[in-house]
Amino acid sequence: MKILVTGRDGQVARSLAERGAGLAGVELVFAARPDCDLAEPGSAAAYVATVKPDLVVNAAAYTAVDKAETEEALAYRVNAEGAGEVAAAAAAVGAPVIHLSTDYVYDGSGDAPLTEDRAIAPLGAYGRTKASGEDQVRTANPDHLILRTAWVHSPFGHNFVKTMLRLSAERDELSVVADQRGSPTSALDLAGVILALAERRLGGDARGWGETYHAAGAGEASWAEFAAEIMRQAGATIQIRPIATADYPTPARRPAWSVLSGAKLRGAFGIGLGDWEEALLPVVARLVGER
Repeated sequence: MKILVTGRDGQVARSLAERGAGLAGVELVFAARPDCDLAEPGSAAAYVATVKPDLVVNAAAYTAVDKAETEEALAYRVNAEGAGEVAAAAAAVGAPVIHLSTDYVYDGSGDAPLTEDRAIAPLGAYGRTKASGEDQVRTANPDHLILRTAWVHSPFGHNFVKTMLRLSAERDELSVVADQRGSPTSALDLAGVILALAERRLGGDARGWGETYHAAGAGEASWAEFAAEIMRQAGATIQIRPIATADYPTPARRPAWSVLSGAKLRGAFGIGLGDWEEALLPVVARLVGER
C-alpha cells in the first residue's frame, strides 16, 4: 500500500518515516514544497493526482501560532483551503485521508479532559484556520479521520523539549508558564497510532471513519510541570520557576485548558497513546545523547 504524507520536514512526518521504515507492504511517499505546496492553489491536488496514493496523511500545516495573528490569510490558505484541497484530491483518486488538527480549536475553559463533542471556539487565528480546515476536510472527503493532537514533541525540528534542553545548558533558572494545562504528545507515538489506523483502513476495515478523534498523550501537565519532567529525565539541576500567562504575554492567546480525552479513539479502534511521561523518555534520551 502507498501512503502519501504531506509536510515532509515536520515532526510527525519525520516520525512516520522512522516508525514506518521497514514495514512490510508499506510504501511511504513524503511530499514537501515546492512539489506539494499547500500555500499554492492547485499544487497539492496535482501532486496527489500524480502519486495516486492508497491513503493520504495530511501532516502539513502553518504552525507559527503568534505569526498567524498577522498572517491569517496565509495560515487560512494552508490550514483550511490547502487541507480541503488535499482531502478532495485524495477523494478523487479513491484514497481516505487522515488529517491532523489541534487543541487550539478549543477556548481553554474547563477542568476535565475534553471530549470530541465539546463545542469548539478558537481563541486566535491559528485555531480558527485549523477549525476551518477540519470543516473543509469533512466536506471534501467523507472517508476521513481527523485527529486532534497537542503539545507535540520529538527528536526532530523545533519543539518545547528541544528548547528547554538548550536553555538548560545556558541558564540556572527558567521561568515557565504554569496556568496552561494540556496533553504533551510524542510525535513518535502519534506516528505509531497513525500507521496502525492506516493499515486497518487499507485492510478494508472502515469502521469508525468519517469521525473526529483526540490523539494525544495520556495524562496532563502544565508547561512548567512539563519542563520540570524534561529536566528530571535529562538529569539537569536547573530550577523551573512557575509563572502566570500574564507574566509571559504573546500575540496569540493560548488555551488555558486543553487536556484531551483519548477515550473515543480507544473505544473505536482499541488503540491510543500512552502516558506522556513515559513517551517523553526516549525523546529526552536521544536528545541528550546527541549533545
